Amino acid sequence: MPNHGELPELAATVLQPGFVGTTTPDWVCRWLGEGLGGVALFARNVESPAQIARLTAQLRSERPDVIIAIDEEAGDVTRFESVYGSSRPGNLALGAIDDPALTEAVARDLGADLAAAGITLDYAPDTDVNSNPDNPVIGVRAFGAEPDLVARQSVAWIRGLQAAGVAACAKHFPGHGDTAVDSHHALPLINRDRAALEACELVPFRAAVEAGVRAVMTGHLLVPALDPDLPATLSRRILTDLLRVEMGYTGLIVTDAIEMQGVSRKYGLGGATVRAIAAGADAICVGGEHADEQTAIRLRDAIVQAVRTGELPEERLRDAAARVRELSTWTHQQQAGRSSKIPGAEGSPVGFDAARRAVRVTATDADGVLPIAGPAHVVEFAPPRNIAIGAETPWGVGAPLDDLLPGTTSVRLTADDLAGLPDPAAPVLAGATGRPLVLVARDVHRHPWLADAIERVLEVRPDAIVVEMGVPARMLGGVHIATFGATRACGQAAAELLAGTNVRQPLAA
Repeated sequence: MPNHGELPELAATVLQPGFVGTTTPDWVCRWLGEGLGGVALFARNVESPAQIARLTAQLRSERPDVIIAIDEEAGDVTRFESVYGSSRPGNLALGAIDDPALTEAVARDLGADLAAAGITLDYAPDTDVNSNPDNPVIGVRAFGAEPDLVARQSVAWIRGLQAAGVAACAKHFPGHGDTAVDSHHALPLINRDRAALEACELVPFRAAVEAGVRAVMTGHLLVPALDPDLPATLSRRILTDLLRVEMGYTGLIVTDAIEMQGVSRKYGLGGATVRAIAAGADAICVGGEHADEQTAIRLRDAIVQAVRTGELPEERLRDAAARVRELSTWTHQQQAGRSSKIPGAEGSPVGFDAARRAVRVTATDADGVLPIAGPAHVVEFAPPRNIAIGAETPWGVGAPLDDLLPGTTSVRLTADDLAGLPDPAAPVLAGATGRPLVLVARDVHRHPWLADAIERVLEVRPDAIVVEMGVPARMLGGVHIATFGATRACGQAAAELLAGTNVRQPLAA
């Protein structure tokens, strides 16, 4: 006879909710005692590594083997270093270098920092192949646009992170790279046939499985060649038949945030949760937007009710809970006895050095332009924020360049600042007279207003230097610097190059 009295605890085991605050709320402490299997940390939970260590110790005092997850890609998407910006360059920069040993070292270095702070699961690496340069949500988060490169870089990242005792998580299965839609807002369509998927999207995920990745995150994606009806997160054909059976994956399957519109708009939070577990997911990530006890109750009760009505087989729920416990046991054992030295605000030396190796320069006539002669005027163009990256993470070149060349001035402009102006170059040129001019952008190719503004400025100031901190798909200007990311490390590398203090010779793009 089924023991339905266990159902609330089993349902709590498969949840990974977020919460608000830099200390553990009472409801989370209570739930940990009632079976909650894990929690997810976001930037709102982070003040410093030392504070995170205190928070995770508090969580672990309630449940020693609790899974403590964070979305730390060590690039533009950073939670662990959200206050200052990541001191590592991110995936696209590592892919541009394409040195697996370096990538493994960066990931191991990150893993050591996360483990010291008590984090056991990292929702990284992004294993997508960014084959569509207009992708609004992946971009620099991917290692590149070539599947074999992404595969070897993903494997190196997984090995490095897991060598430090932190579980890696390949995402967003079966591949979010070929889309022009952000699954936070709608359901993207990946309209490729099975052969094309096998040749591109699935290549790095197969490599990740072979490398022993401990977790895989689902993407809220409609992939008709695999399932014409259901998004991947809710598809048994994709999660069970493809990932489990065909690809032989035995680790934890965790969903992307279940409140994202790619699945919740049609199915609701509870409906999407039940369908995901039935399809083969083992853990439900929630709390990026709905970070309260009522949401956790809602999902737990939906799971319990679905088992009682037969919509969700109890055996599937028990299997999911067992996989959560298996991962929690692995992470608990891996981190026992490891260093607890908390990293400081200065960041990662290996990360900064990797960013210096990644920076690249194109120039038709750079004589007398690089390095710049003195304090510059820096204009940073800020496109609409990518919700995955967040608005709170610092980025840019102005601040680090002012440290190297005191007196450097900087201004940040948005599309709204330039809209309707007869001459959008005017606010850019203001303050630049007699100074080197540096134009900083992210993804010029995706934002016509940004490209137009830069082109107009270049007509007046052809000596202006363009720094692209996104995907360098369009190169403007006589001197163009590509950093392959907008992290603190990338900004520092660009500033050092501009000031002539970068000890590494930049590569030609």
